[in-house]
Amino acid sequence: MRHPRTGRFVLGLTIVAVPLVLALLGPVFAGEPGPRAPSFTLGEGHLLGTDFVGRDVWRQVLHGGRPVVLTALAATALACLVALPVGLAGALTRHRWLEELLMRPLDVLLAVPSLLLILLAATVYSPGPAGLVLLVAAANVPDAARLVRAAAAEVAARPAVEALRLQGEARWRIAVGYVGRSLLRTLAADVGTRLTGVLYLVATAAFLGVGVAPDAADWAVMVDRNRTGLFVQPWAVVVPALLIVALTTGTNLLFDAALDKDRDRGGDRGGRRGAVVLPAGPGDPGGTVPNQTEKGTHT
Repeated sequence: MRHPRTGRFVLGLTIVAVPLVLALLGPVFAGEPGPRAPSFTLGEGHLLGTDFVGRDVWRQVLHGGRPVVLTALAATALACLVALPVGLAGALTRHRWLEELLMRPLDVLLAVPSLLLILLAATVYSPGPAGLVLLVAAANVPDAARLVRAAAAEVAARPAVEALRLQGEARWRIAVGYVGRSLLRTLAADVGTRLTGVLYLVATAAFLGVGVAPDAADWAVMVDRNRTGLFVQPWAVVVPALLIVALTTGTNLLFDAALDKDRDRGGDRGGRRGAVVLPAGPGDPGGTVPNQTEKGTHT
């Protein structure tokens, strides 16, 4: 009998595969553009009809996924790469002034809604695709850094971390080797949720014309520009909208299934979960320090 979590993984993989394949390989099979046809027509050699300026909708769908996917992936990766060291430094430093210097400017950014921040920046200059990546990443860094700091502060308070400090371990080895490794599940869950939010934010920004040309081959732009003909030629709006929804839903299902699988593996390790092996010193045979959250494993 198939495990429910395996079924969720297969379902997520199936859902996300369609928009991903279209986004990554679609331009390869799109071919050359054909002659323009009347706006919002069905049939006449066009599989999904034509859009608001008479272009073939299927060809626009094949070209429109790559900007959304690549922008979202780049923005998510950049936000995590910035937030992780900032959050770890804020949690592990013993200097209060350094923590305030790192975290307080992020609190100011956190008070501004993400979409409003992007729109305010767009009034100053017109961002291209790279500019949109930077804006979306900047909007996601504050709460990601605060999450990393909160989770790392809990891990840093464990006796194992203090024992590693007494052993003379370098701070970067403590941060990466123990604290960072203990945050993997938390970070994986956040990346899955954050990627979904970034996809919606990128699509909304493109829908509002930020970072893309008004007639660009982009799924979000297609939804915006073709909505006036929704009841005449619905495929020009429904297909790109469904692909965006499938991409976000499938991503969440995949991350949920992966985290459940990791939880099952962690439960099999029993009481040794979270223990850290300490190097042997002079007159010390070494051993392990248990996780602070474990109860009843030692007397």
